[in-house]
Amino acid sequence: MPKATTSSQNNRPALRRNQACRSCRKRKLKCDAARPHCATCVKQWQALISVPAPVGYAHPTEPQCSYDPVEGLTLAPETDPVDKIRQLEEQIKPFDSWSSASLKNKLYDKQATDQPSTPQSNSSQSPSSQGISLPHASLSMTDLSQRNESSSPDLSTNGDPFMELLFSGWNPDLPDPATLNHYIEVFFRCDPCGSRVLHRPSFLASMLLSPRDAGFPHSAILHAICASASRWSPKIDSFGDWHASKTRHYIDKCMSTGEDIFSVMQACILLSWYFYQEGRWVEVWIFAAFQTRVSVPLRLNYPGTFSTHGNNSPGAYLAPPKDLRDLESRRRTWWMTILFDRIASVGGWIHSVDERDIGTELPLRNEDFETENAIPSNPQDIATPDVFIRHPPQYTDSFILLVKSVMLFGRVTDFNVRGSLRAPTAPSKSQNPFYLEGFEALDKLVSRDFLENLPHIFKNNNGVTDASDGNNLDTDLYMVHIVPHAAVITLHNPYVNFNDPNNVSTARCIHSARCILASYYMLSATSLDITRLHPFVTICWYLAAVVQVQLCKYFIEIGDSDRESTVWGEINVLRFAMLAYGEKSPIGTRQERLLQGLMREIVRMTGHKQPLEVGAPLYPFSSSSLWRKGDEDGTAGVPMPSSSPFEKGISSVSSPPAVPPNSVWMIPHDLVPPPTGMSGDQSGVY
Repeated sequence: MPKATTSSQNNRPALRRNQACRSCRKRKLKCDAARPHCATCVKQWQALISVPAPVGYAHPTEPQCSYDPVEGLTLAPETDPVDKIRQLEEQIKPFDSWSSASLKNKLYDKQATDQPSTPQSNSSQSPSSQGISLPHASLSMTDLSQRNESSSPDLSTNGDPFMELLFSGWNPDLPDPATLNHYIEVFFRCDPCGSRVLHRPSFLASMLLSPRDAGFPHSAILHAICASASRWSPKIDSFGDWHASKTRHYIDKCMSTGEDIFSVMQACILLSWYFYQEGRWVEVWIFAAFQTRVSVPLRLNYPGTFSTHGNNSPGAYLAPPKDLRDLESRRRTWWMTILFDRIASVGGWIHSVDERDIGTELPLRNEDFETENAIPSNPQDIATPDVFIRHPPQYTDSFILLVKSVMLFGRVTDFNVRGSLRAPTAPSKSQNPFYLEGFEALDKLVSRDFLENLPHIFKNNNGVTDASDGNNLDTDLYMVHIVPHAAVITLHNPYVNFNDPNNVSTARCIHSARCILASYYMLSATSLDITRLHPFVTICWYLAAVVQVQLCKYFIEIGDSDRESTVWGEINVLRFAMLAYGEKSPIGTRQERLLQGLMREIVRMTGHKQPLEVGAPLYPFSSSSLWRKGDEDGTAGVPMPSSSPFEKGISSVSSPPAVPPNSVWMIPHDLVPPPTGMSGDQSGVY
């Protein structure tokens, strides 16, 4: 027989759906819906406080019992703000996955503007909303209706633009759409590095989609763009670092889940260049390794950026590219990863990916990528025998040449690292490096063949061109003309010997340093902003300055005050270039500090009272005498050196700069041929 029910059970009315308190409903306990606290929660609280709390903890002062708001009713004005926040969070929670902490920050900011500020209200603000000023979102109803193409929840927002923005699916950690679009425009216009991986037309089109649309850009990429664009925008304290930290959050999440791995990897590339521009070397090295380690299992190093060979778990890798745009985006993502790896290793560190493990074709030209021209893949890859001296016109632009020049620099790094890995002693200034296996061929490639075989349109253009609206700067092409000289210095500097007048390494380094300096003179003679240059330019300036410091020390030792003064002026020009670049990117000031440390010895040795303030003298020479027009090699009027004993038997080695044989290291400033591409008229600024 069933048990008879008690009168209390028969008389208690049944509760409607969701009428029970939240705690009982969550724990699936019976609830009498008593206010302010139900009997079940009161009993549990009484049982809890009957036991002393552990040291350092305290029991709640009342039962933790709360109820859902009654539909159609709003909270009274005197209601605790925390209850208001809890109600808004519960409304939004079913529709998005934003963290409650981020939402609270925004809601606290909103309360601060809606309510009068008092000491009590200020002291009750969340700690997370203090310190870093979060970007505030604001969106007009017109903009919202244009962006929000998908249906939104039917919730009352009372015309609040902020709540309208939240309900549209907008990430509250990002700036409002108008501000974000401004940063994106600045990023594509000014950034010389990470912007190469993104397809600009389709990216801008995707920004017009609803934030809930699958085609809307990933938040990690948008945060990385904000961090990068902050370099060219009015400085806001911690703005760039804050967005960099948000990007790192997505990277950390991807490392544990693998979610959205390709988009997050692209965001990592943008963030890596931001860290490089900031001179944050530890993060640069860590993220360079992260990118290469992620790229390899994604098969981006294979031709076509995809391979099924040895792939036993297809779900772990990217699917084949779905179209030409996707294919080229993957290629560029791979090559920007490899470029970053090569540039991060210039200090003499081994590369993360060996050149022999790179099978991906070189990218297409920028114009073909952006217009999505249906042309075949680039026939060249890094294993093509003549990749550094043959440049098919339909597959050559300044960006592809930059890739080749940096890869050429990478070969120099590989040679130096592998040569010293098992060598019993360090390189000696007295040894002849041309007897080392592979040195002669590499020297020929970096000191002569690459620059001499550039296509005519790029060979005679250093990246600075005249236009109707003023001078234009192609930073990729500018770097193409100085990176090989930086590679020459890196290759030859261990063997520089000023006591040997026939030392080829000395001549190579001095010539390359002067060419880097001449390129800077040419650029500084215009109104162009040098902070728009690729950040690797500061490393090239530093390498040229290292040679000049060594030359200055020699002049001090032999008592040649005039030439010492000249070299001091050139050192200071490079120093000031780094400091000027440092106004936008701290990498400039950090490289200048390294140079200051290297200069301590010569500062103590010099007889100049203020050597760091010596200006660079100008040498007004006639273009009709020293570099006459019509002389393609640019050496008319310069005495040619006689063959030295060192050069005999090395016929394939390119000749050192044209100087008298007994004064190789004392090359007069006005006897150095201008860099490739400088005409006689341009040389006047040098």
